[in-house]
Amino acid sequence: MTVADSTNDQAFAPREGAIPVLETERLTLCAPHPRQARAIVHLANDRRIAENVLRLPHPFGMSDAEQFIAAANREPGEAIFTIMHDGEVVGICGVEMRGDGAEIGFWLGVPYWRHGFATEAVRAVIDFSFGNLGHEALAAGARVSNPASRRVLEKCGFQWTGVGLYRIRAMESSAPLDRFRLDRRLWASLKSWGRAKEVA
Repeated sequence: MTVADSTNDQAFAPREGAIPVLETERLTLCAPHPRQARAIVHLANDRRIAENVLRLPHPFGMSDAEQFIAAANREPGEAIFTIMHDGEVVGICGVEMRGDGAEIGFWLGVPYWRHGFATEAVRAVIDFSFGNLGHEALAAGARVSNPASRRVLEKCGFQWTGVGLYRIRAMESSAPLDRFRLDRRLWASLKSWGRAKEVA
């Protein structure tokens, strides 16, 4: 992963220079921008996504996208990114401050499932969270009925910590979520081990 200068319009940047563009092998992660609203709506207005994300409403319209974009990257310790592939919006990934610390969340549009994009994006945001934001640990969650998201978290080194009951906005009810945690020391060890494997 490399960090490049942000290409967002300077007039829009909520905290100028605070959210860079992250580049991975196949993806570009950038701060959400109003010009991306229609593409976000096109992907997010899908019950299969909304039922696996805590705070995503369904249906999801332009006003929801505009509110999301306007609120993104306003709080200390927060970094919300639009995931881009070949110039197209494919999803959202970011880290936010919750009551008990920093938490990573992500979703991909259905056409982009099963391509490894989520794992690639989450790894980039983990690097940014530990390296640039200074977080010592990250939490994450996935519905127990969502094995794909659990696999993403496990591939990124997150360790299971238990199950909790959480309200899903789109369902207007609660559902059990597997809870995960990753600390800075484990992430550094995993990255070092991965580099050692590449050399061997």
